[in-house]
Amino acid sequence: MKQSLQLRVSQSLTLTPQLQQSIRLLQLSTLELQQEIQQALLENPMLELVDEEGNNTVSLDSDSSISTPADMDSNPPDVRDREPVESDFQSAEMDDAADPADNTVQRDSIESIQDNWEGDWRDNSGAGADGDEEKPGLQLAAPDSSLHQHLLDQLRLTNASEVDINLVMWLIDYVSDDGYLTVELEDLWETLQEAPDLEFEELQAALKLLQSFDPPGVGARNAAECLLLQLRERDDITRQTALYSTCKAIISEHLGLLAQRDFVKIKKQLDIDDEMLKECTLIIRSLEPFPGARFRSTEEDHIIPDVIVKRLNNQWHVQLNQDVMPKIRINDMYASILRSHRGQSSQLSAQLQEARWLLKNVQQRFDTILRVSQAIVERQIGYFNHGEIAMQPLVLREIADLLGLHESTVSRVTTQKYMLTPYGLVELKYFFGSHVSTDSGGQASSTAIRALIKQLVAAEDSKKPISDSQIADLLGQQGIVVARRTVAKYRESLKIPPVNMRKSL
Repeated sequence: MKQSLQLRVSQSLTLTPQLQQSIRLLQLSTLELQQEIQQALLENPMLELVDEEGNNTVSLDSDSSISTPADMDSNPPDVRDREPVESDFQSAEMDDAADPADNTVQRDSIESIQDNWEGDWRDNSGAGADGDEEKPGLQLAAPDSSLHQHLLDQLRLTNASEVDINLVMWLIDYVSDDGYLTVELEDLWETLQEAPDLEFEELQAALKLLQSFDPPGVGARNAAECLLLQLRERDDITRQTALYSTCKAIISEHLGLLAQRDFVKIKKQLDIDDEMLKECTLIIRSLEPFPGARFRSTEEDHIIPDVIVKRLNNQWHVQLNQDVMPKIRINDMYASILRSHRGQSSQLSAQLQEARWLLKNVQQRFDTILRVSQAIVERQIGYFNHGEIAMQPLVLREIADLLGLHESTVSRVTTQKYMLTPYGLVELKYFFGSHVSTDSGGQASSTAIRALIKQLVAAEDSKKPISDSQIADLLGQQGIVVARRTVAKYRESLKIPPVNMRKSL
């Protein structure tokens, strides 16, 4: 076959480095953007942070030329003050679309009970039936102290023998962060057989000493033992023999039934009335199923909103959060060097071009976020006026078509970007969701349906809670046709217990 040269004309989509950076910055969260800016400041000497008190920075003009302080009458504006750069992300979206939106039975039972418990745990004696509280007799742990250190500090204050101290220290090593003993005494006893003249009763005595420490219930081997240890510390309960005996019987023998809210069976087996069962239930709920919980070290994650929505003159306005916008400019000194030695430093020229791209793309990122947020507010005006019950069905394509953007661009903008509203801090994706058809031919947002379910459950009779089928019927009376399994799915997403778990005396 004869070889030949041919010329062909074709079109192809090419992602320039600047466009690639625009797309990447757009999908970053606020924290990731800050890390990106810090990395750019370290690698590119042409960039610097804004000096609020000085005038040693430069800005990027609309014609991509550099202006120094000598060329301007006042301080140059930073990234936040320049005119918005026209957004044109949609050309790069075709191939890069983002996607839219073994413990004991007793311990398992107590975890179910904890979700519905109303009383807070009181240190040591706790609060009595009349609501009075007593101050704990011993508070050795600092707020940041671990549970193990807290137990060791108390052990040092005891008059126990050296053998008991060593045994308790051994047991403390087997206490979990929840405050439970994670090893059986018999298994531990087998490992201590090498110790001469050590009796099993001594190990049991060491466990009792550990269980006398603060917090009450520590060192328990299961949920029932943990609650019983705390119950014994309640002087207001132990003085009432009948009440104490009933509470003890429920915890020891019927904790699973209590978790399932099978009150009829409990009353029948213990031969008690509703008043006694109700009082015992309130007492048990006031106990702490995980005594070591307050010693856990938790790191709070604070989310900073990207945009803020405020009501001014009966209208909703969206503004960017100035606290998350980076304050960066082009370095004046290096810019002056490049101006006076134009063409002599290719490295500085390349870094200057990278700095220009970064400044433009950061500004373009925030402009796009603002545009999309404003469009969401206009589309979901009912939510801002009346709450989530007035949320309208909304998909990404509606906002994309309204703003002339690609759907994947809107997906990037609404992912890990947050809006501060009068109803709290929400992710932008919160305003998008599925919909359900109504009898009138319209559509209802899934968010609005969840809000209706929450209202119906909140207004129900706790003695006769409504089932998922009844909720579906009530929604149908309002013109919203929803299947029972859909109601169950929405109810579970709202973390609302099933009907049998919502029943009370």
